[in-house]
Amino acid sequence: MELKRICLLYFSPTGGTERIARFAAGALAERLGLEQTVIDFTTPEKRRREYRFGPDELLVMASPVYAGRLPNKLMPEYQARIFGSDTTAVPLCVFGNRSPDEALRELVLLLEHNGFRIAGAAALAGRHAFSDKVGAGRPDEEDLAQIAAFCAKVAEKLSGPQLPLLELDRGEIGPYYIPQKLDGTPAKFLKAKPLTDPGKCDRCGACARACPMGSIDPKTMETTGLCIKCQACVRRCPNGAKHFEDPDFLSHVAMLEQHYTRRAENILLV
Repeated sequence: MELKRICLLYFSPTGGTERIARFAAGALAERLGLEQTVIDFTTPEKRRREYRFGPDELLVMASPVYAGRLPNKLMPEYQARIFGSDTTAVPLCVFGNRSPDEALRELVLLLEHNGFRIAGAAALAGRHAFSDKVGAGRPDEEDLAQIAAFCAKVAEKLSGPQLPLLELDRGEIGPYYIPQKLDGTPAKFLKAKPLTDPGKCDRCGACARACPMGSIDPKTMETTGLCIKCQACVRRCPNGAKHFEDPDFLSHVAMLEQHYTRRAENILLV
């Protein structure tokens, strides 16, 4: 199989998915001796156009996991903007140390439907966007070694004359994970939005620039549109002025910190 370049495409509001995706794409580029191009699919501007990839390209596509699935507000854009033409792809899902649930299968099936052939796929643990205690330090040296070994196997597979179909359940995708509070009841924070501490905010506009949905007014720094709870504004504010006070959201974070600080395992399929 003759490839001419690697194309890395990622959605990464807080930078965790980007870091893992760049490492994996870099490892593949080194193994295959190919140059790579990078597409940051996080910003609204970049998601307005279509991306089409040919049979001599390798797409590494990386998405975070939200509630055990691909982000539901991004799914229509993934489906309508990213197309292959018998293009080889390596889908990556990055989850916040709880579980990838159905996200990896969902991304594989989406890419197959849009004209890609899957050389390998991985669900990789990272730090949770909601808490530094959940997935602290992930990816660590052990994770990076696993990713490097995975990329070596993918590169070896690509050296063969024909790409075999990835062994994967191609049945119906299961439901989204229902977030829980500390008491085990459902956490209902769909309408929760970040608040701004006026004593800390210097109106620099970093939060507005970081919001992947374009939902923060750059004049007031308030969230006026859809919030997907990605934590980009919280993580990227240099003064710590953005925060959530919704009680169900905070209880869910506490539940994650109580039950999911153990080391979650990566899923590597080649």
